Amino acid sequence: MQAITGTGVALITPFKNDFSVDTDALTRIVNFQIDNGIDYLVVLGTTAESATLSKEEKELVIATIIEANTGRLPLVLGVGGNNTHEVAHELKTRDLSAFKAVLSVSPYYNKPTQEGIYQHFKVVAEASPLPVILYNVPGRTGSNMLPATVVRLANDFENIVAIKEAAGDIVQAMKLIQHTPKDFLVISGDDMITLPMVLAGGAGVISVIGEGFPKQFSDMVRLGLENKVDEAYELHYLLADAIDMIFEQGNPAGIKSVFKALGLCEDVVRLPLVKVNQDLANRLDVFVKRLQ
Repeated sequence: MQAITGTGVALITPFKNDFSVDTDALTRIVNFQIDNGIDYLVVLGTTAESATLSKEEKELVIATIIEANTGRLPLVLGVGGNNTHEVAHELKTRDLSAFKAVLSVSPYYNKPTQEGIYQHFKVVAEASPLPVILYNVPGRTGSNMLPATVVRLANDFENIVAIKEAAGDIVQAMKLIQHTPKDFLVISGDDMITLPMVLAGGAGVISVIGEGFPKQFSDMVRLGLENKVDEAYELHYLLADAIDMIFEQGNPAGIKSVFKALGLCEDVVRLPLVKVNQDLANRLDVFVKRLQ
């Protein structure tokens, strides 16, 4: 799965001031990623505020990204949820021809047992015509997909090919790298520990900060994959303060503030999210200007 090695970014959904989807801004953002070295694009992940998009708006976002990308980068589509059979139905009925893989989050809110998580992804794997990237993000789902469960899934289903691991636990990530099959990809879902994960044997990242600073972050990951440790860490520490800042008042409010500073879109988010406060917006603006 070379297509999902390196730096992927979880694209935002830009909104106009009237809260409608800004397709012109989304096109600019896609081109910004491609022009600055990003390896693949993730469509309709959590960062896209997909929970607040209507069915029609999701179709608009997908169509806009496909058209803007024009086949230049591999695309991954977020298809997940806490209703297993609804997820399976979408995988069986949606046209996935433009995508290389699907990213499927561990069921949220229900708080299933490890066996429940396994059975959920068994159904997902059997329904999906594409390779599946598991997504473990306990801070959002309320449950942690343990390494033993991931190893079991990786061994039992050939089309479960990777995990986006966002528990923020480097020891857990190392256990995944150690015990999953050699061709299984462990992808960081936590920007701050991306480089340590890559250096430990990880396959890269699906990033939020990477879409705001695509050149620097993708260069860091590339250097890490080449085991150029000192050069990679220079870029890590260059971006570390920004990583803290973009998550300080929630995602994607922080990264949208970065995009506003870059002149790519407005910083509008939909309730229950709100914009970052003026103090944080000013600090992010200063950081952006320093890197330009």
